[in-house]
Amino acid sequence: MSQKQGIICDKMVMKKQQNSIDSKVLSRIYGHRGGWVFTPTHFHDLGTRAAVAAALKRHKKTGLIRQLARGISPPPIDHPRLGRIPPSADAVARALASRHAVRLQPAGAYAANVLGLSEQVPTRIVFLTDGPSRRVKFGRQEVVLKRTTPRSMATAGRKSGTMIQALRHIGQKNVNDKTLVILKRQLTKQDRAQLLKDLHYAPGWIADFLRRLAA
Repeated sequence: MSQKQGIICDKMVMKKQQNSIDSKVLSRIYGHRGGWVFTPTHFHDLGTRAAVAAALKRHKKTGLIRQLARGISPPPIDHPRLGRIPPSADAVARALASRHAVRLQPAGAYAANVLGLSEQVPTRIVFLTDGPSRRVKFGRQEVVLKRTTPRSMATAGRKSGTMIQALRHIGQKNVNDKTLVILKRQLTKQDRAQLLKDLHYAPGWIADFLRRLAA
């Protein structure tokens, strides 16, 4: 085989490998339901870091995906009437958590909205984290990761944690029987047992309220 033929052959192999990883990456993206937000780490098993980065760059260039922030990219979701729909705050937060290998806990107005204690969807969505603080803006919303203490993250990922943060936000004066009814109907038997275990992570007045919920 001549040197020229060898070069052509190498280029064909490289092109075949490129097409393969491009299709694998795209297949994984569209294998998820609309609204999935991902980072390059979601494709680490498909090829080298450089190959994955190059594939994502090519898909971004063709408009198949878009970039929210460095390393965070969702495929576009187009609605026939509403136009392009931004990803959910949860999806963005999960991508950030996955990228940095950290835990998240909904907090503030967002925690209250998640539990049905507020109908207002905040434009600034806060998650407590045991990782670095971070902000990501997309559309009219902003996801904020706020580094906090180990005590505040002790209940992360549990319903008790979201309830503690939501009650902190609405304040003791605004907690009433309606609040009790809304939260109580969301609890399973296991949730009630966990609430009692997590009482010592809550301020006194919230702990008293959680006891009523668990009763």
